[in-house]
Amino acid sequence: MLAARGEPGPHTPVWFMRQAGRSLPEYRAIREGTTMLESCMRPDLVVEITLQPVRRYGVDAAIFFSDIVMPLKAVGVDLEIKPGVGPVVASPVRSADDLTAVRPVEPSDVPYIADSVKQLVGELGTTPLIGFAGAPFTVASYLVEGGPSKDHAKTKALMHGDPKLWHALADRLADVAIAYLAVQIESGASAIQLFDSWAGALSPRDYAEYVQPHSAKVFAALEQYGVPRLHFGVNTGELLGLMSEAGADVVGVDWRVPLDEAVRRISAASGTPKPVQGNLDPALLSAGWEAIEPEIDRILAEGQAAPGHIFNLGHGVPPTADPEVLHRVVRAVQQKSAR
Repeated sequence: MLAARGEPGPHTPVWFMRQAGRSLPEYRAIREGTTMLESCMRPDLVVEITLQPVRRYGVDAAIFFSDIVMPLKAVGVDLEIKPGVGPVVASPVRSADDLTAVRPVEPSDVPYIADSVKQLVGELGTTPLIGFAGAPFTVASYLVEGGPSKDHAKTKALMHGDPKLWHALADRLADVAIAYLAVQIESGASAIQLFDSWAGALSPRDYAEYVQPHSAKVFAALEQYGVPRLHFGVNTGELLGLMSEAGADVVGVDWRVPLDEAVRRISAASGTPKPVQGNLDPALLSAGWEAIEPEIDRILAEGQAAPGHIFNLGHGVPPTADPEVLHRVVRAVQQKSAR
């Protein structure tokens, strides 16, 4: 929390995206026979799965176990998360009539979210809980494409071919994210992260016109709560300044851009440096400690260019990652950065 606010702390904090997930044997055991969506709707499972990596690794923050399509499921969108594929939507959004399937989220739609967060805050003690939601563009891409996409061709075609429909969809999804994150904050989450995982598929011009206003709406609505707001996307090196301008307090950086260069780009756009998060390449977790340790040292050194640095991977934990290697990374970051 100190790093997210640009204040000095005892060491550089560390947590991992997807830290409660497929790489942990205890996660695979507890999830056996339960679908992803079911797991996200059961507070007993959400609490236990969120706590598993905190116990095992000693990370400095917990990340709420859920999925970015959960608020869509909660309001009745017909979708499922297929193992090995991801979210699949039965009836993709292709016309104004299709928008009726995406209605605003009410707290009564997601009682299990509030219950899970409240239980977690009680269990975590001084360890902060990060709530999260999908950003309008990334969630819209699943709705428009009907599932995961490598090129987001249908999404881009809708943006340019029917801008009115695109902005109506993105605006509605901004409202969904605001309501969903508000439930988490009001239930006790210490910070929130807005995942725009696939925004890197866009040019800066398209991002500025079709995406930034809607993400900015989310961040502006949440400012009243006074909690740090983190923003992350993959392959967003050319968008870091724009993502910062959208209103994030902390900008996530994937492994493609050195942190000191990321700070320079953010400062050039925002007029002031901001805390950053990242950015060890997840692939290196399988490369051996002799390869990992120098990268930790480099990233910690580059992170000093920012007013605050939260150590993370440049994307999520791979399912093949060795939990002991992740534990070693946490210990190394905390010890090497101790102040």
